[in-house]
Amino acid sequence: MSHQLLVNLAFLLSRPTGTSTYALNLLSHLKSLNPLLLTAQTVEGQECYPIPAGQTAEQGFRGHLKRLIWTQQQLPKIYQEWRSPLIFSPIPEAPLFTNCRFVVTVHDLIPIRFPKRFSPLIPYYRYYVPQVLQQAQHLICDSVATAEDLTHFFQIPAKKITPILLAHNAEHFRFLDLPTRNYFLYLGRSDSYKNLQRLIAAFAALPTCKDYELWLAGPTDKRYTPQLIAQIDHLNLSAQVKFLNYVDYAELPKVINQAIALVFPSLWEGFGLPVLEAMACGTPVITSNVSSLPEVAGDAAILVNPYEVAEITEAMQTVVSDAGVRSQLRSAGLARASQFSWEKTGQRTAEVLQQFC
Repeated sequence: MSHQLLVNLAFLLSRPTGTSTYALNLLSHLKSLNPLLLTAQTVEGQECYPIPAGQTAEQGFRGHLKRLIWTQQQLPKIYQEWRSPLIFSPIPEAPLFTNCRFVVTVHDLIPIRFPKRFSPLIPYYRYYVPQVLQQAQHLICDSVATAEDLTHFFQIPAKKITPILLAHNAEHFRFLDLPTRNYFLYLGRSDSYKNLQRLIAAFAALPTCKDYELWLAGPTDKRYTPQLIAQIDHLNLSAQVKFLNYVDYAELPKVINQAIALVFPSLWEGFGLPVLEAMACGTPVITSNVSSLPEVAGDAAILVNPYEVAEITEAMQTVVSDAGVRSQLRSAGLARASQFSWEKTGQRTAEVLQQFC
């Protein structure tokens, strides 16, 4: 029994978000490597090796722990059984101190840049992930910014890292020619590094603030959402700032298309998919001038210093008051987004993996 490549999908979620979406979009472009997918779910059109379910973020800390034990104890046995030359893991997890050869993808080092007290991710990123990075044959990452972080935090030589930008589903995220409504949109989680407190303050400072709404799309979080609600109440904005919670994938393009602008002033991103998805919908984008975000946006967005509330307000005011700027951002965003595709991302990934198979 021999296969070219084992693809470790033990982390795959039933409701795909970032890393699951990334992995699933790559698979059809890896077929030349004859992959065998290690997964608890069936993936249509692919050869799968069934592994135990209940090892994902959906089961919380226990799920993560079960997956790490499985990775360390069972994955090497499967590797030997199939006489595989390589494991590919779309997240930075692999069996340590074994004879397994592997390539992993690193999406960001945000838990190192913005550590949360008592978070189980801190020991994971301080002790486990560095060993994975050192023992890997090669590393793939989502952006030059993440590649630089790998060198800065873990002293990984640049020649061991290949940045490959992500992509979007162009059939799904596209310009729908719908009437623009009176809301600004934020898309993502509400973690503190996402910078929502400054976004809300910037919205409150708009001279014509009462004519607009701010929609926050993404799962609410008991660690952060109550603080944001308190801030909104203090600013008397309860009628204008709306928490949409998790927006169904099918509904997202419509919500993005009808926004005045996507405002995404994150303090750090490994890539920043919402920026690309909004540009693909022809929606003007205001985003940060730090980390990977300029790599994604190019010159097709208004870039702001995310620590300066006044800069965010000024950008929002410009989009509201200047039809010429809106039109220019729409056409520049559509042109920019057309340069990204999962086919490019997948083919480039296959080329890197082929070198180590």
